[in-house]
Amino acid sequence: MTRFGAFLLLASASALPAVSAELTKPALAAFDSYIAAAEGRMERERRAGEFLWVDGSPERLQQARQGQLVIAPWNEKGDIERVGVLIHDWVGAVFVPHVTMARTLAWVQDYPHHERAYRPEVLASRLLSREGNRFRTYLRLSKKKVITVVLNTEHDVQYSEIDPSRWYSRSYSTKIAEVENPGKPDERELPEGRDHGFLWRLYSYWEFQERDGGVYVECRAISLTRNVPTGLGWIIEPIIRELPKQSLENTLRSTRDAILNKQGLPVSQR
Repeated sequence: MTRFGAFLLLASASALPAVSAELTKPALAAFDSYIAAAEGRMERERRAGEFLWVDGSPERLQQARQGQLVIAPWNEKGDIERVGVLIHDWVGAVFVPHVTMARTLAWVQDYPHHERAYRPEVLASRLLSREGNRFRTYLRLSKKKVITVVLNTEHDVQYSEIDPSRWYSRSYSTKIAEVENPGKPDERELPEGRDHGFLWRLYSYWEFQERDGGVYVECRAISLTRNVPTGLGWIIEPIIRELPKQSLENTLRSTRDAILNKQGLPVSQR
C-alpha cells in the first residue's frame, strides 16, 4: 500500500464516527415483516414435506454430495433495500459424510467450544442458559473487511425435532452491541441501534438431515444492516455487502470441519 493509500485508509477509519447510523422504527418494522413472511414460507414448506433447500435442485444436491460448499442468495442479489437499511438473505448447505445426527447436534449445541472452531470470526463463546432444547448464548464476533468491527452478541436458539433423522433450529439475536476500542482499557459498548450499523439483527435458520451416509447441514442467514452511506461507501460497503455471504461460507465450512473432529470436538462427544 502506498503512503497516500495508508493515509487515506487511516483518515477514513478515523472518520467513521461521523457516519454513525440509527436503527429506526420503520426499518425495524420492515425487517420484522420480512422475517414473518420468510418464517411463514418455511413453515408451509415443512408441512408440505419440503425440508432441505438442496433437494430443490439436482445440481445443488449433487454439488453438496460431492463435498462442495453450496451458497446462494435467497433473492436475486443477496440483499434488498428498505427505508435506509439493507436486509441480507443468504442460504447455504454442506454435506458431512460418515457422521450421525447425534454427533452433529452434539457439536452445534456445544456453544462453549465454538470459539475454537469459528475463529477468527468468533473471539469468545459462552452458554448463558439452557432449558431443554432452548439455549441462550453469547458470542463476541469480529468482522474484518478493510476495517475490523467487534460485536458483543446474545442469541436465543430453539431446536426442534421432526423425526430422529430430521432436526431444525432457529436463532434470533437478542443483543448486538458494537464495541468501541476493543481490548483496550477504555473499551465500551455503543448503544444498540445507534452505532455504525454494520450489524443490527442476525436471524439464522438451520436444517439437519441424516441420510446418504452422513448429515446434510443447511443454514439460511437473514441479517439487517445500515445502507451504504455516501462518501465513505468504499470503506463501508465491503463489510455491509460482502461479509454476510463470506460469514455464512466460513460458518458452514467450520461446522463441517468441527463435526469431522478437525477442530477438536470434545472427547466425550466423539
